[in-house]
Amino acid sequence: MSIKEQAEAPTVSVPVNLARLSKVGQRPDLLDYLVQLWDRRSFIYFDARARVASGHDKTNLGLAWLVLTPLLSGLSFYLIFGLLLGTSKGIDNFIGYLLIGVFTFQLTTRSITGGARSLTSNTSMIRAFQFPRAALPISLNVRELLSHIPVTIVMLLLIIFTDPPEIISWRWLLIVPAILLQSLFNLGIGMLLAPLILRIPDFGMLLSFVIRLWMYASAVFFAEHRFDSVPVLRTIMDFNPAFQVIKIIRDSVLYDTTPSWRSWAVLAVWALASLAVGLVIFWRGEERYGRV
Repeated sequence: MSIKEQAEAPTVSVPVNLARLSKVGQRPDLLDYLVQLWDRRSFIYFDARARVASGHDKTNLGLAWLVLTPLLSGLSFYLIFGLLLGTSKGIDNFIGYLLIGVFTFQLTTRSITGGARSLTSNTSMIRAFQFPRAALPISLNVRELLSHIPVTIVMLLLIIFTDPPEIISWRWLLIVPAILLQSLFNLGIGMLLAPLILRIPDFGMLLSFVIRLWMYASAVFFAEHRFDSVPVLRTIMDFNPAFQVIKIIRDSVLYDTTPSWRSWAVLAVWALASLAVGLVIFWRGEERYGRV
């Protein structure tokens, strides 16, 4: 068709249903948001697995640092608190007691810190691509969970081959649901903190100090009965989810006893509540991420 014929051709109006159009970057409904996350589950998993493999590729020891980091932390705590300050008194198998505390709390530290900074550390990706932003903290928590598998195996091996020897029983399998509930709690807190740190970066600087105080309140390297004489502190500890997951693993591995239903209940309520609240708050701020 020539230019003249194109100019003389009648104009055709195409009706457009504006009700079916949506704003670019608009926050979807919560259910649609969850569906979008589920559709990207394969990408989230493979991204997390790839980051586990490449996380220490610039170091000579590579993935060995996954185990060496909590192991060296445990050694320093043993020298300071076990030998110098004498917190090991009254604790049977203090080495195993300390290993479980340090290795388990390390997962919470890495997961919550990484999840809380998942938005600030991926700003360029958020601005360049359109995807549900909750995939970022979820991917990080999956990565930390995968990284924790060899750490847990090494922890159990150290407990087996150090004195006194512990009885291996079916209760050791209770580590799996305990760590899964712990990971759900970590994810919820990470999603709860991520929008706050994106808006007010100063909170990110305070996070490490808060987690350090939290560790001291979780009986990582001292006997849980130390504060029985202070009812307020003991009550706070009993409702501390980090302390409860450590207690569940210690009861299962060191003492060959079935953890109490109360410990499971406290941990489960914290895990599900933090996940629900964190997800809703994270979802409500979806449109602002990348613009702050």
